Amino acid sequence: MNEMQTPMAEFLRASIAKIKEMVDANTVVGDPVTTPDGVTLVPVSRVSVGFAGGGGDVVKQRDGCVGGSGAGIRIEPIGFLVCKDGSVRMLNIQPPAVTTLDRVIDLVPQLLDRAEAFIDKRSAPAAAEEAPAPAQE
Repeated sequence: MNEMQTPMAEFLRASIAKIKEMVDANTVVGDPVTTPDGVTLVPVSRVSVGFAGGGGDVVKQRDGCVGGSGAGIRIEPIGFLVCKDGSVRMLNIQPPAVTTLDRVIDLVPQLLDRAEAFIDKRSAPAAAEEAPAPAQE
């Protein structure tokens, strides 16, 4: 019997397909919700999945297969993406960071936003200087 055609292989394939159904992009990043004042909230979750399976062929008494599998999934909400007036920020709902490394990781998005704003400010005057002057008649 071909390995890919055994009942155990089909059993594992079906189990993995069910897990794929449960865990998709909409599980991690939820559907956006827009408030009446124009703020859009997008829920964000952390998803952890574990899977184990095993089995074997029974050949002593009759051809067959025995096996089993198990899976666990954990969905933990971690915050919301807040979209307002063209800017996006993360609103965490988890406890604050305890270690220095966790604090630094939490500050990275803010640092990137500030660096982008700084670069935009510096490039705006340079772009204005490079623009050709309007022709005078």
